[in-house]
Amino acid sequence: MPSTQLNDLIPVLQIAIGPVILISGVGLLLLSLTNRFGRAVDRSRQIIRELREAGPDDRSRLAGQVEILYRRARLIQVSIILGTVSVLFAAVMIITLFFTALLKLELVVVIILLFLCCLASLIGSLITFIMDIRLSLKALKLELGHEKPGTAV
Repeated sequence: MPSTQLNDLIPVLQIAIGPVILISGVGLLLLSLTNRFGRAVDRSRQIIRELREAGPDDRSRLAGQVEILYRRARLIQVSIILGTVSVLFAAVMIITLFFTALLKLELVVVIILLFLCCLASLIGSLITFIMDIRLSLKALKLELGHEKPGTAV
């Protein structure tokens, strides 16, 4: 293995800071998504309990809510997976940067591909996150549509 001087490694460390910041930001996104996922699952369980005790008039409304919550949970799951894949690509990119410096290799195409895959996964995660938010508003609209006039808080 060729020897690497500290002066050769410092620029690599500087370049690796960008993906590390990306990992940190996506980590916060994943935290938010896992909280949303947990809330959707908990709310589904609550509505299913209500569904068991509901009369025929409320059954279709509650079943519709459960269906929307299930779709939301699936979207959030996809968003979490894509966010995690984005972090994995960023981590592999950092490792590739270090091996490029340590072994004095030219892996520019690999680094570019890893970066593009990282960003594409992040974009996919954000798009599914937006789809979840739209669906949550649809669920709210469904619930508000079933409110009796004058009973809304």
